[in-house]
Amino acid sequence: MNDRYAPLFTPFTLNNGITIKNRLAVAPMTHFGANPDGSLGEEEAHFIEGRAADFGLFITAATLVAENGKTFFGQPHAIGQENLPRLTALAERIKKQNAKAILQIHHGGARAADFGLIKHPLAPSAINQAKALEDSEIHAIINAFGQATELALQAGFDGIEIHGANDYLLQQFYSAKTNRRTDQWGGSPENRMRFPLAVIDAAVAAKQRHQRDDFIIGYRFSPEEAGEDGLTMHDTLQLIDRLIDKPLQYLHVSLWDFYKKARRGADTNQSRMQLIHERIGGKLPLIGVGNLFTADDLIAAYQTGWAEFLAVGKASLINPNFATLIKTGKEEQIQTAIDPERKTAYRYPEALWQQQLQGPSWLPPLKGANWQPRDV
Repeated sequence: MNDRYAPLFTPFTLNNGITIKNRLAVAPMTHFGANPDGSLGEEEAHFIEGRAADFGLFITAATLVAENGKTFFGQPHAIGQENLPRLTALAERIKKQNAKAILQIHHGGARAADFGLIKHPLAPSAINQAKALEDSEIHAIINAFGQATELALQAGFDGIEIHGANDYLLQQFYSAKTNRRTDQWGGSPENRMRFPLAVIDAAVAAKQRHQRDDFIIGYRFSPEEAGEDGLTMHDTLQLIDRLIDKPLQYLHVSLWDFYKKARRGADTNQSRMQLIHERIGGKLPLIGVGNLFTADDLIAAYQTGWAEFLAVGKASLINPNFATLIKTGKEEQIQTAIDPERKTAYRYPEALWQQQLQGPSWLPPLKGANWQPRDV
């Protein structure tokens, strides 16, 4: 290994005593590879094989906790006991690569409408096509997150990550843009964050029932939204104040650009990463992310001191052996764009490959394409 990158391979011990072997994580990636019933698809298994090697953490694709939250075709499920064989096989496949296996658990809320998967998507409030959730339905979804955590424990995962980012249901509840309720679940910031905090409590309760202090629970969030009522950095910093009081093991920010500066609600001369890390104040480790494509990108981001861990998504899509290339001193072989002529090298499920060729902005750049990061 090049000594320059050695800091990326130093271990980190979480507050529950579990040591992560290095500072590298595979970010959760939508792969469209699960079977229609949410079971482990052959294409999905092929996609995951080898991608966790030499990473400290492997965070799975957003895994559904309830049928009414389905968000994309080929989405994995963690809903009931029928999903346990799939989850067990997935956890084993990741852990054989010597990475900590983290199951990201997810409910799409109103964003399910984007893919036409649900006739009446559910949301905090009746906006566009969405149906406002009733109190009993809210409690049912909270319980579903607890059940998904229970399944992750039974399946042998090392932990779960609660998906509170990317405009999905948990973020929809916290955002005044999508939450216009006047009951205990809406109104003030304290009421709006009640739902995501209750989800955390449900996951923690499952962990405690199993007496598994070694089980990891993380939480992912997006720091800002566009629009007059969208989340600001001030809102996010308020949420962080509550998150760091919960018995979590890490926080994970969802960003397109690691260095992006705050838009509003805080010092706009500072980066979102810096503001978040300073607010956490060392109480939990932070996973940073955002257009980190090469070993030099990673070490530069790490040396800012704004994150204890760094996640790569697009870089892992382009390089199935990304961390191994750095660890073995072959970082010059890392590619930064998809080559349409090398389809088999990437081991994508066919649906993901077709999405890639269509060029949606959340996928890696194609070789020779005029690609720019989006402004979020």
